[in-house]
Amino acid sequence: MDFSCFGVFESCKKDTQKQVQGISTNNVKVFSYNSLRLATGDFHPSNKIGGGGFGVVYRGVFKDGTQVATKCLSAESKQGTDEFLTEIKMISNTRHPNLVELVGCCVENNNRILVYAYLENNSLARVLLGSKSERIALDWPTRANICLGTASGLAYLHEEAEPHIVHRDIKASNILLDGNFQPKIGDFGLAKLFPDNVTHVSTRVAGTMGYLAPEYALLGQLTKKADVYSFGVLLLEIISGTSSSKAAFGQDFLLLVEWTWKLREQGRLLEIVDPELIQYPENEVLRFIKVALFCTQAGANQRPSMKQVVEMLSKEVNLNEKLLTQPGVHKFKNSQHFGSSSEETSEYKKAKQYVYS
Repeated sequence: MDFSCFGVFESCKKDTQKQVQGISTNNVKVFSYNSLRLATGDFHPSNKIGGGGFGVVYRGVFKDGTQVATKCLSAESKQGTDEFLTEIKMISNTRHPNLVELVGCCVENNNRILVYAYLENNSLARVLLGSKSERIALDWPTRANICLGTASGLAYLHEEAEPHIVHRDIKASNILLDGNFQPKIGDFGLAKLFPDNVTHVSTRVAGTMGYLAPEYALLGQLTKKADVYSFGVLLLEIISGTSSSKAAFGQDFLLLVEWTWKLREQGRLLEIVDPELIQYPENEVLRFIKVALFCTQAGANQRPSMKQVVEMLSKEVNLNEKLLTQPGVHKFKNSQHFGSSSEETSEYKKAKQYVYS
């Protein structure tokens, strides 16, 4: 999307112009702080449409009616302007139908603002898991399309983007929806703009509790398979209409993935399906649930790649359930679980000391 035709592109200060010369492209527009301030009503609270560990998002409207989403980053990167804009250019060149479109940025004084294409239906977290007044009824074909589209976008980041990108924070609030409920992964590559100690949780591990793979949460082992785990949790949320980080199940207050495994052992898997879903193809829904369980297995090497996940979701395949093992679960402090092991290894104990030190 070329913002130069909107009449909103303003020249930055001379020193910034020199720094961005040769970096700004048709994919990256550099906006002045004042133009974004005016578009968002001086970043008025009434225009706030989202937020998270990396910053607050405001809806902006330019004079010609063009809408954007502006993300004011909440933490300073150690990078200088040159390095920051180089990273921005890399992210903006990573394009896919299921990735949010980054159209520009602002780098003035201490301000670091990202400008995204505006998506009418906000996030999956609001539409599916939000308050009753915010929710929109999503039928099964729409939910299945969101699952498959998100998987496709993640597979692109893992396998085709250059360099390959591990998202680190796949969750419902980072899955944005356009006017047709097509999913777009947001915040991809954003973690690359910050030092490692800038996180979403109170440890050195970036991400959101309820979605974290155990080997990443406990040992700091970050691979593509950590994203696969988070996607598996997201699948269960889409199917159940329940937030993994906010709900507990049964007398033992199980997490969503634990509860799903228990229902599988009891032959009651379909009980996880959102009661709001009145009609759905049972065989397909069961396949999606099982794919989620394959994605959340305790052993990272046992989880499929996202490319395999796309195939498993899009085709009628026979899943070899004999290969399916118990999910890995990470909980805080006295409620730690790692797969089906009942004893803590010395490495596990060291990991706990590291995480909670």
